[in-house]
Amino acid sequence: MSVRLKFLGGVRTVTGSSHLVTTPYSNILLDIGLFQGKRDEFYIVNTTFHYNPRLLNAVIISHAHIDHCGNLPSLVKKGIRCRIYSTAATKDLSRIMLEDSGKIQEEDIRYVNKINKRLGLALRKPLYTSKEAGKAAKKIRPISYGQRLCLTKDTWVILYDAGHILGSAIIVLEIKENGKMQRIGYAVDLGRKGLPLLNDPTRLKGLDYLILESTYGGRLHAPIEKAKERLKEVINRTVQRKGKILIPSFTLERTQEVVYFLSQLVKERAIPVIPIYVDSPLAVQITKVFESHSGYMNRKTSRAISTGDSPFNFLNLRYICDKEESKALNNDRRPMVIIAGSGMCESGRILHHLQNNIEDSRNTILVVGYMAQDTLGKRIVDRLPFVRIFGIEYELNAEVEVINAFSGHADKNELISFVSRCLPLKRVFLVHGDHDQSEALQNALKEKGIDAYVPYKDEEVLLN
Repeated sequence: MSVRLKFLGGVRTVTGSSHLVTTPYSNILLDIGLFQGKRDEFYIVNTTFHYNPRLLNAVIISHAHIDHCGNLPSLVKKGIRCRIYSTAATKDLSRIMLEDSGKIQEEDIRYVNKINKRLGLALRKPLYTSKEAGKAAKKIRPISYGQRLCLTKDTWVILYDAGHILGSAIIVLEIKENGKMQRIGYAVDLGRKGLPLLNDPTRLKGLDYLILESTYGGRLHAPIEKAKERLKEVINRTVQRKGKILIPSFTLERTQEVVYFLSQLVKERAIPVIPIYVDSPLAVQITKVFESHSGYMNRKTSRAISTGDSPFNFLNLRYICDKEESKALNNDRRPMVIIAGSGMCESGRILHHLQNNIEDSRNTILVVGYMAQDTLGKRIVDRLPFVRIFGIEYELNAEVEVINAFSGHADKNELISFVSRCLPLKRVFLVHGDHDQSEALQNALKEKGIDAYVPYKDEEVLLN
């Protein structure tokens, strides 16, 4: 079969996922993620397309994380003529995430241009604006899980629940040539079994090829149940010493998971009745989407929302959008939980809360997500004695706790189990992982006799 697969981004790294499937009649793009890097590299990579966007027949978006959908506005600005597909939940979440991405870029460019103007340098433009992002998101057409949709005369697509975030999808392409059908699976990203709120990832059969993430290809997660127990322990210990619990959190999925566990602990009376604040306008918007798309959640959560017992609304939980109300929390000396963005402490309201609370040993900074190198969050996780916030050094006296069990990515054993259920496969392509993680998973699969390969960026392979 003359089917080709080109790895455009998100290989040997975890940013900018995008892959092109080409057949005699089709050019199908799987994801169009935003590449994250230094400013110049960021702009060059995200505006350079190693294919003709106008020749695309379809774009399929797996889920609403920015590293999978975040460069869609740039693609739309290139004048693509094809249709863009995702689940309905992904469409609504993508609009919020893309508009926020555009807003951040506009703010960054305003700051850069102030400096450039003073230095007599050329002014820059954002990759895209919030308005352009909103227009791009409107072009997405929603399709349902299990719906078989004809894309071209030789290619069909079916989406299955990936169990990673709300509305996330495993994409399966069915390609017909010379009377034979080839099935390509795309599980990037893949969720874990037993996550709160979500269904387990769909088990697939009858695939010929599988494109698989490898974010945690060499690591194991603690059971998700341990996250709730650790959360209880940290809160109770901090409240005993009359401190605050600060939780830097990603606004999409992680914030909602933490709120879910907090709602359970409150109902079980496992923690004291203290104020719990979600201090993020973006998280407020996203949580509303969760409630409006409860059909994508597991039965327990969906039923709870439909009967008025939503885990996102309980007595001592309050959502904050107003800036002044957010600042007022720093003058409130009561024990409380504050969940705020950003997840890696590089921007957002969490910075103000850290600035005002990091030097008080009664308080706890609770880390519930991945912290990349060279971020404030990583310096806090490494417990450096002093950290810089808004250009000022602060002594890190607050307790630092890390709960890794919250991860929404399948770990090594879960990835191997998923692949094993898809057998027989001609080949597995490992993407979306740092090289050491991709290589670790490759070796583990090879030990089981499975042909696994870690491609290079812009490499193209022929699928026989």
